Amino acid sequence: MKRYRASVVGGGAGGRLSLNALRASDRYEPVAVADVSPAAREALARDYPELAVFDGHAAMLAQCPTDIVCVSTWAPSHRAVTEAALALPLTGILVEKPLADTTPDGAAILDAIRQKHLPLAVPHGLLVAAHAKEILQRVKSGEIGDLLLIEIQCSGWDIINAGIHWLNYACMLTGGAPMEYVLAACDASTRTYRDGVQVETMAVTYAQARNGARIVMNTGDYVTTTRAGKDTVFHVVGTKGTIEFWAWESAYQIVSPNHPGGLLVQVPPSPTAGHRGHLDALADQMDRGIVDYTIGESSLAALEMCEAAYFSARHGCKVELPLATFSPPPSSDWDPGKPYAGTGGGRDGRKLPRLG
Repeated sequence: MKRYRASVVGGGAGGRLSLNALRASDRYEPVAVADVSPAAREALARDYPELAVFDGHAAMLAQCPTDIVCVSTWAPSHRAVTEAALALPLTGILVEKPLADTTPDGAAILDAIRQKHLPLAVPHGLLVAAHAKEILQRVKSGEIGDLLLIEIQCSGWDIINAGIHWLNYACMLTGGAPMEYVLAACDASTRTYRDGVQVETMAVTYAQARNGARIVMNTGDYVTTTRAGKDTVFHVVGTKGTIEFWAWESAYQIVSPNHPGGLLVQVPPSPTAGHRGHLDALADQMDRGIVDYTIGESSLAALEMCEAAYFSARHGCKVELPLATFSPPPSSDWDPGKPYAGTGGGRDGRKLPRLG
């Protein structure tokens, strides 16, 4: 079995997840890591003494080329670091989520990797969690009927830092159905920031797929969930039943024609979940000389939904997708809920043509 030499750009949380997964896997030989922070480099040298530690990706890529590179830096730098890594004769690449801080940069990263025909890993943890994979299979097989609604409640997090995971998984649940539009409201009253990004105090994000499936996600510093003791709750609703699960907890509750009284399913966790699962899958792609961009595409779709949610909240409007065609509407003094004065234009909602 071939082992691949690997390096990591970024020694923060994401970079360490990749380093630990590379170290634990028999498919890789981690050899180098780079970080611009002197304190981070000192900690990396202490915790990973077997690695060469560099003060930046340029020096590492020039002096220590490897078969794969894990791009685990701050999202706004992903494009530049990925493009630099792609100048090497790589065998594969991992890019942390979100792919970038904007949808155009995320699309450019994915396009550049496609042009190289390189295997790609984007380590969305739910996609390699045993219980989440089992739920995907149940939904795909039609066990709860046609998918109608994915409702997500998440406390202590926000649209971009955790919601991108949840929306990515929701995209997979819909079978990759294209999204029609996103509508969101954000409360920014507490001026919260998290992981270097200004985020909402509380938000509701609503998205509708072109096949009619809905996604409703409630995020924020403090969100009261419908299941006591759970910080994150998913409700997956179909025409014949429902599935409830709790993010990373390896269990779920299903109500379906086969389980009309409900069944709590405990799933043994995968020993190679998280980054390890994605990196092992990347090694399999490299071994076989194939590429699968399904996760990369769903990650980009989730990033587009996150960005659309913030645009919607900022401009107070529905954001139709794709985002590349969105133009903010002119500012308006129309105040929904206020009595209509009979002047200033407008349209009579009673006279609108009915759909369908």
